[in-house]
Amino acid sequence: MEKLVFNKSSDPTIGVEIELQILDPETLEMKSRAPEILEKVPPSLKERIKPEFIQSMVEINTGICSTISEVEKDLRDTYSHLNDITEGLGATLYAGSLHPFSKTTDQIVSDHPRYKKIMNELQLVGKRFISQGLHVHIGVSDEEEAIKINNNLRIYLPILLALTTSSPFYETGDTGLMSYRSKLFDALPLAGMPDSLYDWKEFNTLVNLLKKSGIIESVKDIWWDVRPHPEFGTVEVRICDIPYSLRDILAITALIQALVVALAEQYENPEPHIQILRSNKWQAARYSLEGFYVDPFFGRKYSMKEAATYLYRHVKPAAEALESTDYLDDIPETINRTTGAHIQKKIYYGNGNNFSEMIKKMQGLFFK
Repeated sequence: MEKLVFNKSSDPTIGVEIELQILDPETLEMKSRAPEILEKVPPSLKERIKPEFIQSMVEINTGICSTISEVEKDLRDTYSHLNDITEGLGATLYAGSLHPFSKTTDQIVSDHPRYKKIMNELQLVGKRFISQGLHVHIGVSDEEEAIKINNNLRIYLPILLALTTSSPFYETGDTGLMSYRSKLFDALPLAGMPDSLYDWKEFNTLVNLLKKSGIIESVKDIWWDVRPHPEFGTVEVRICDIPYSLRDILAITALIQALVVALAEQYENPEPHIQILRSNKWQAARYSLEGFYVDPFFGRKYSMKEAATYLYRHVKPAAEALESTDYLDDIPETINRTTGAHIQKKIYYGNGNNFSEMIKKMQGLFFK
């Protein structure tokens, strides 16, 4: 059996990945311009700006950061370079987890053997999957700690989703959900809320079984809402929609880092029932912060805003030790203001049901 090597980190380092849409500046439809854009990326940024599943999106990554302020500088610099390249080619960028009116049938799969293989396997499920997300990696000290944190994080994943929802529209329709992206993602194999893992050995055995049977080629083909990442030595939180602004992206990143640190210092929780976790996730996807949250151990029912406020207060001491409270303290504003999904709907219905006007206004809010 192949032994997975976990490249442990002595500090709670941070890595952030953001998937961005490429749009035509006139029609604001998604356009397959990634190959042209990526050709213009200088060698020094090849690890920061990467291709994605479809040619109408690109991904930006940070390096390994120690603080949220480093994450901010890294993202601003990379986004600025990418934006200059994109605008120079007559295109524009949009940060949202679903485009409101572009058609799935118009999208072109990126010319990479892995993506071609995935699309051939997924068929219509894959063709409908044109979403974008925010992934946050936090470094942890060893593989057993990664498993413990991965298990405990599942309790809080619905709250993280509720705080980031930004995908209420799909192919010109109001889906009735605040995060339709998360439901598209749940249709994929090996995606969604993971089961608990007993220890690293069980994870290692599972990965080997999946590889031996040809179900996956590597850990990156496991698309759970949270997963251990052996190569990076991190726990990777993957459930989030893309918050509508860089400020909110940094706030949720600070929350995730502080939460991982807090969970590393506590014992593993009793096993929560997966049905409660899935129900809480549905509430987040359907209603965002207007939904409810059920404590998976005692059955007590809270509003999602109450649960998010409790989580913010719970991780505040860890954030103080990390000196990231300047960023974390934007979480209460998100709770009071609500998320990108709410803002999109307010703009859309307040401007004559005009998606183009909505996109333009949302673009203007990204750096506000």
